[in-house]
Amino acid sequence: MSMRPPAQPPGPGQESVWDYPRPPRLEPFDGTITVELGGTVIASTDRGWRVLETSHPPTYYLPREAFAPGALRDAPGSSWCEWKGQARYYDLVTEARTAPQAAWTYPAPTRGFESIAGAIAVMAGQVDRCTVNGETVEPQPGGFYGGWITSWIVGPFKGVPGSMGW
Repeated sequence: MSMRPPAQPPGPGQESVWDYPRPPRLEPFDGTITVELGGTVIASTDRGWRVLETSHPPTYYLPREAFAPGALRDAPGSSWCEWKGQARYYDLVTEARTAPQAAWTYPAPTRGFESIAGAIAVMAGQVDRCTVNGETVEPQPGGFYGGWITSWIVGPFKGVPGSMGW
């Protein structure tokens, strides 16, 4: 088991992922969220949800209706989250580009996560750009987790090399 580096102290207006709970907490989010692919904004909303889990930057979920018609295409595969249950995947599609299995949903999430049933999360590293309140996000490191890093979130973050045992 690797030792994690010490938590970065949050500055004014910042949150530390080490103050997030485990099991994770779901909370409404009233800021603006956009997703761009192939030079097109394929999703935009001013209401969504954040899942906050120890060591992870927030994972944002957007209402299905935030996505442009045709932007979501059913994709093969599924996965299991110990907290939220069975996920299914979508390809994100524009005329210019397709991002395979770049989005997911929980059609029937477990107790405590019911409000995100059918809502869509996006892997920021697989699309052109995602924003929260106008700020371009950085994808959570490692390519496996779906968290979005903004300037008001401090780590260290799960997903960096050596973080498997955190």
